[in-house]
Amino acid sequence: MISESHIIEAQQAWGQGIVEIAAAHASGLDYVQRAKDHINTLYAYDLGEVLFKPTLAVEQQFRPTFEGALSYFVANNNACPEDKGFAIKGWIKVRFENEGVVINESNALAMGNYFFTSPEGEEVKVEFTFGYTVDSNENLRINLHHSSMPASTD
Repeated sequence: MISESHIIEAQQAWGQGIVEIAAAHASGLDYVQRAKDHINTLYAYDLGEVLFKPTLAVEQQFRPTFEGALSYFVANNNACPEDKGFAIKGWIKVRFENEGVVINESNALAMGNYFFTSPEGEEVKVEFTFGYTVDSNENLRINLHHSSMPASTD
């Protein structure tokens, strides 16, 4: 059975993974492998369909494949030429603020804002909806990831 604490743990792992990918990139370590591990551990691409709409995707808005997700995070392949590597921007912290959580027996949804801290200490707010499913080891895996920048009145 999924609990809200499981969702919070999964969100913390996701945020820590983004920070670790950025740190590996900055240190000249194998950030691509770290990103692959992040996706393999936290996303459900090996279990079935994943609906992934990343924040800064314009030309290829949706990333239904592992390769598309990897490209978004580290921009190291030709899957999506527009990608700049969201996870290698140097983020030093990620925190989630859930607005709402819906839990069923083997899946859950969480929606709210998450905040990415740059090396200069600036916080960037992004809106998110994550869907989770449970794998055979009873770990939460992301099968829905939608994020976007907040609307602007400018």
